[in-house]
Amino acid sequence: MRFLVALLLICTTLSAQVPYGPIKPTPAGDILSNLKKLNVLGSVLYVAAHPDDENTLMLTYLSKERLVRTAYLSLTRGDGGQNLIGAEQGENIGMIRTQELLAARRVDGPDQFFSRAYDFGFSKSTDEALQTWGGDKILSDVVWVIRKYQPDVIITRFPPDARAGHGHHSASGFLAEEAFKISGDPTKFPKQLAYVKPWQAKRILWNAYNPGNFMSNNAPGESGNLIGIETGLYNPLLGRSYGEIAAESRSQHRSQGFGVSANRDKKVDYLLLKNGDPVQKDPLDGIDVSWGRVKGSGAVQMQVDQLIANYKPDQPAASVPALVTLYGSLSKLDTTNIYVRAKRQDVQTLLQQTLGLYVETNPTLYAATPGETILIKTSVVSRAEMPGNASPVTLATIRYATGTLSGKDTTLTQTLKPNEVIQFTTTLTIPKTAKPSQPYWLEKPIDKGTFQVDNQQLIGLPENPPVCTAAYTFEIGGQRFTFTRPLVYKSTDPVEGETYRPFIIQPDVMANLTEHVFTFADDKPKTAEVVVQAGRASVSGTLQLEVPAGWKVSPASMPFDLKNKGDDQRVSFTITPMANAVDGKLRAVMKTADGTFTTGIRTIAYSHIPTQTLFPPAEAKLVKLDVKVTAKNIGYIVGAGDDVPAALRQMGCRVTFLGPTELAGNLSGYDAIVTGVRAYNTNDWMARLQPRLLEYVKDGGNLIVQYVTPPSSFLRNEPPLPPLGPYPFKIGRDRVTGEDAAMTFIDPQHPLLNTPNRITQADFSGWIQERGIYFAQEWSKEYQPIFSAHDPNETPKEGSLLYADYGKGHFMYTGLVFFRELPAGVPGAYRLFANMISAGK
Repeated sequence: MRFLVALLLICTTLSAQVPYGPIKPTPAGDILSNLKKLNVLGSVLYVAAHPDDENTLMLTYLSKERLVRTAYLSLTRGDGGQNLIGAEQGENIGMIRTQELLAARRVDGPDQFFSRAYDFGFSKSTDEALQTWGGDKILSDVVWVIRKYQPDVIITRFPPDARAGHGHHSASGFLAEEAFKISGDPTKFPKQLAYVKPWQAKRILWNAYNPGNFMSNNAPGESGNLIGIETGLYNPLLGRSYGEIAAESRSQHRSQGFGVSANRDKKVDYLLLKNGDPVQKDPLDGIDVSWGRVKGSGAVQMQVDQLIANYKPDQPAASVPALVTLYGSLSKLDTTNIYVRAKRQDVQTLLQQTLGLYVETNPTLYAATPGETILIKTSVVSRAEMPGNASPVTLATIRYATGTLSGKDTTLTQTLKPNEVIQFTTTLTIPKTAKPSQPYWLEKPIDKGTFQVDNQQLIGLPENPPVCTAAYTFEIGGQRFTFTRPLVYKSTDPVEGETYRPFIIQPDVMANLTEHVFTFADDKPKTAEVVVQAGRASVSGTLQLEVPAGWKVSPASMPFDLKNKGDDQRVSFTITPMANAVDGKLRAVMKTADGTFTTGIRTIAYSHIPTQTLFPPAEAKLVKLDVKVTAKNIGYIVGAGDDVPAALRQMGCRVTFLGPTELAGNLSGYDAIVTGVRAYNTNDWMARLQPRLLEYVKDGGNLIVQYVTPPSSFLRNEPPLPPLGPYPFKIGRDRVTGEDAAMTFIDPQHPLLNTPNRITQADFSGWIQERGIYFAQEWSKEYQPIFSAHDPNETPKEGSLLYADYGKGHFMYTGLVFFRELPAGVPGAYRLFANMISAGK
């Protein structure tokens, strides 16, 4: 038996999802579980709205107990969510939550899909969500995923009505139910049929909540039809219960603070039939999940049974000959059948697992530019002793190629001895036509709540296909087995140990402006600093700033000359507003002998996810506004992370970050102290030092507390909040989601609305995403509410901004989303916040 290994490096765009990182060893119990999965031919698609909406226990149960192909379709990437671990917002927090969701799937097992819907923030109705997304676009995406994945059963997390508690949630239930009805109709979204065929699932179920709550609030036609499934089981092959696996999966959502304890008790999940074939006791009732659904597969069924019966956990490689035979039998069946294709891939994966094969190809740098030649290192090792008289694994050839697969061949006849690593080093040239590795859904601007994606085959993928992949092909007894892996950069961290980072293509040169917004309260010039970074060695050219009408830039351009890859150069320009200056974008443009470049670079690095790199436009916002600030010295207590301090500096304030040591000192020199968003949720020392802050207020200080979330035992065990203000008040979950909701001034003469800036309704135009969140709900008579606001068909809410005098000073609590509005350059938000920090003056 001779093994032929061909390594094919492909620098191109692939349509298949490729797993991240190196091939990892698989424990013997997992291998047996995977062997048993060969006998199960069912599939389930789970649908909800956001990362962290999914019921990880149900997904774990379906994937690891029922052994069916399972996938989660999240309509959005969570771009509108809050961020407990950093300052990223919008598409940047969406990048983090995408990777957290993929990390969760690596724990609980299912596949992951997304639609093109942008998470625009909390929504209170299905209609609003559908209108913002453009209902048919996202409906077509759900139909596309159904047709592509061909599930037998669809399960929704939410009902299509107000019981879902969020417009995105109810919209996900509505769209799933609509897609269930039409995905089998070839007249619906017919352009998709160039790649997929119509598919009709057998039934759609709602993963309902507590049955008591459900039965008392069920919609018409929902009485009965409810089944309970025991999901909190223990799997001895895996050595864990599904509750333990589900908790680990859910705890991947770190940016949302969703770490949970494992449930080791019994757990019943409930499913309600919404449409399709009747269900009695099981979601897969009446569905043939055996090889009986594939014509001519009788021999396959017997071979799988024998594989399972003869499996030796202390010698997994003994199963290799039978796996090879099984693969040959599968190849004789209808390879257009989705299960035949899936099981062929499963057999290939089992061959890798039983052989203990470890293969990876690592570039010596994590990034390259088009046309650049990089050094790559390939490692191959087999850890298993071959059974009986079987021939050892032999590495015969390695073929390196780029672009259209032209390249060089290296012929080798080298035996892979158990636990002896074979390494090869060569060079690879990136095609000059390669594009930077911008996430495919961010290549174009967001269009009214929807990512613009033109390539149908990219829609649904959780991330970009890898820029470069290594396809390792093994030939065993004349049959070929190919394992495709992305090139990944590997390094050793003194704390984390062996770490991996995706390999990317980057532009020759990039530019980052040091500020996202430049505000001008008068005609005085400001300095704009730009950091130019080399994507490759020996890049030089000129940098200029393009500005809207009415702005003057000096100098007109500046040269840059960067010798080494990764070098950067800081360049300064003077920006001056003229009398006719209009708000707009400032854009950095770099010109070299090889072309014009207009992107920056943003790296999102957290230890729990692979490092993500984006190439956003190299631009900032220019805002000419009428704002006066009498406060100059601001203390800032960082919370979950936000960019409010940068906005304060733009208003001419000096910002000092305060921690426990600083708060224990003299605070009288601060005109105002501002707590960052969720500061009391993320800093456990805040409760201990809260009396110190209130003492500062009593002595004449000005304390502004930005929103805090009340404890939620449902999500996590949190300690109670300390008394935040000098008088009692409670924080609730009220919010106003309409960014253009009317703001009524309760007392138009209040100093916060008049000093030093007179606030008018015009100051609430141009806000983004929402007005505010986590409003105060109850408060003592000493507090004065400043605004009243509400969403359509709701009662007015007055807790967005509370003000109270205390001793010689002032205290404010606000749920208004300054952490969104100030970085977005909203003029009215600057003017109102200027009044708040100036209250003490």
